[in-house]
Amino acid sequence: MSNLPIQKVWLDSYDDYCLSQQVQSPEQRKASRAILACKSGGLGVNVSRCSECGHMEFHNNSCRSRSCPNCQGVFKELWVDQRRAEVIDSPYFHVVFTLPHELNPLIYCNQRLLYGLLHQCCAQTLLELSADRHYLGAKPGIIQVLHTWNQELDYHVHMHCIISGGGLTPDRKIRKASSAFFIPVYVLRDKFKGKYLALLDSLYQQEKLVFSSSCHSLQDPREWKRFKNSLYNKDWCPYIKETFNGFGNAIEYLGRYTHRIAISNNRILSVSETEVTFSARGKKPGEPKRQITLSHKEFIRRFLMHVLPSGFQKIRYYGFLNNRMKSRNLKLIFRIQGRQRFRQRYAGMSMAELLKAVWNIDLSICPECGCASMQQLGRSYAPSP
Repeated sequence: MSNLPIQKVWLDSYDDYCLSQQVQSPEQRKASRAILACKSGGLGVNVSRCSECGHMEFHNNSCRSRSCPNCQGVFKELWVDQRRAEVIDSPYFHVVFTLPHELNPLIYCNQRLLYGLLHQCCAQTLLELSADRHYLGAKPGIIQVLHTWNQELDYHVHMHCIISGGGLTPDRKIRKASSAFFIPVYVLRDKFKGKYLALLDSLYQQEKLVFSSSCHSLQDPREWKRFKNSLYNKDWCPYIKETFNGFGNAIEYLGRYTHRIAISNNRILSVSETEVTFSARGKKPGEPKRQITLSHKEFIRRFLMHVLPSGFQKIRYYGFLNNRMKSRNLKLIFRIQGRQRFRQRYAGMSMAELLKAVWNIDLSICPECGCASMQQLGRSYAPSP
């Protein structure tokens, strides 16, 4: 019996889910296999032995899948630590772009293409407006993280963006904003909406979109035009979620979002033979937490909606953090500012050292005799089927 709530749901009901004629992508099947195998012993074990009392410890290997809620903690800490060394002296802002729900059926059957389009439009909107001297007049650093869910695990496509309030001007100087976000929200909204719908229409005209049964009518150009016009008439609402004046706080905060998946084990309150109950935030700020109960099959269906296409980069970097020029840009910024405010804390650490530094878990302590004498003997792998 698994101690991991999500794994228990899969063990109890994934076979029945597969028999219920639910269509799954190869990525969804792969994610399900990973959840089933994670820390089960099927992926092998790490073996250690106490040199004092001879006690043996066996730790089941995790699957390391980005879709698995059991495997994200270490990756998140390492990612946050790497980003610390890229923080500059400026305010930071958390901006969220959300797409209208009317687009959901079209996005779901064009995930790689339209998730990529969302990344592109968010970045271009922020960079083009930031370049305007009315707002910042400089190229900021931007980190974007795609999420596709809400608290109920429904399909809700949105982008979390952390943007620096300072950046490089065309003449390679630094310009900083005040503590208030420097782009009016209505300007952000109109630019983003116009850009996304124009590029979406371009994809339609190039016949690059595919249509499922739920949006089949959009293949008719007249229906497409009506649909597009209805989206132009909607009020798209990007919003500024947080403002950070303590430079490092922005990166620590973003760590909550980067390696988060649709739901964590901590939110699952109970798993019966047929149902899952999990907690969700109140629908409005200040409201108490709610409890959501779903059947196993419905829980699995909703969870698998958020498995990303293979190889798709949900975290992307823009502006002075663009991968090609990042090292050179940061070197220049730190030289101009006279210091690099933060440095990595965990670079070069082994997994055992990282566990001790972050979670105060000391793998060298023998749980039997209490001596710091546990020694790693290596890994043992399960035989191939």
